[in-house]
Amino acid sequence: QVRLVESGGGLVQAGGSLTLSCAASGRPISSYAMGWFRQAPGKEREFVAAMHYSNPSTMYSDSVKGRFTISRDNAQNTVYLQMNSLKPEDTAVYYCATSFLLVRREENYNTWGQGTQVTVSS
Repeated sequence: QVRLVESGGGLVQAGGSLTLSCAASGRPISSYAMGWFRQAPGKEREFVAAMHYSNPSTMYSDSVKGRFTISRDNAQNTVYLQMNSLKPEDTAVYYCATSFLLVRREENYNTWGQGTQVTVSS
């Protein structure tokens, strides 16, 4: 069974950048589609980005498209989320997760990490 650990969160000023990492162990991530989700205080968890397991296909939420980039390094068994032009509304706990499908629906994701906090100050 795969285990996921996120890192790279922190406090950043609006307009700044952060790169989140999701390190997998137990099974190769090349077997999965990988997704990033986030949950802001008092809100439901929402889809951010996802990437296909074997080709460069990606999808993004409208709120992050053009600012965030998902990538993966199968050799390092790690998925990344490069976040640029950060806004205060990007403040949330960010989670990575595995799926057998390249989808936005949280219900299709099986294994989740513990999350990493991102705080964007105005």
